[in-house]
Amino acid sequence: MRIETLKGDITCLEVDAIVNAANQALAGGGGVDGAIHSAAGARELHEACAAIGHCDPGDAVVTPGFNLPARWIIHTVGPVWKGGDRSEAATLASCYRRSIQLADEVGASSVAFPAISTGVYGYPPDQAAAVAVSALRQVSGATSVERSILVAFDDFTFNLYKGMLGQELQ
Repeated sequence: MRIETLKGDITCLEVDAIVNAANQALAGGGGVDGAIHSAAGARELHEACAAIGHCDPGDAVVTPGFNLPARWIIHTVGPVWKGGDRSEAATLASCYRRSIQLADEVGASSVAFPAISTGVYGYPPDQAAAVAVSALRQVSGATSVERSILVAFDDFTFNLYKGMLGQELQ
């Protein structure tokens, strides 16, 4: 699996699946979650999420992409940062692994990820980026997903990803 980064709006990407940094109730919210709900069609996505009902931290569920260019939305719940000594890194890594697993299950060959848990959940961006890159590298040989994209909304996060991916960038 090729791991890339880009700076931009995840809701506009032409990929098979995008990952949503969701809350446990799958109810929509602020940040990337709110943007994805709005772009996908809030009513349709809310109904699909309500039918699923719940998602635990570190797990993921999938819905159609509705009005997005992406066919699928993979909703994952990241950890709330509580200082780093409450298994936050393991939970965050699980978000990436489980999202790739679901992408495999629906036949997605390309998946775009936001910076999970770095918004209102307070995960330090540098540590979150390291977990993301490490988790994706660990699953890269065990998936049919060909391309994963770490999407940054700002220059700071984009530069973190670029530095961590190093020579993998093209």
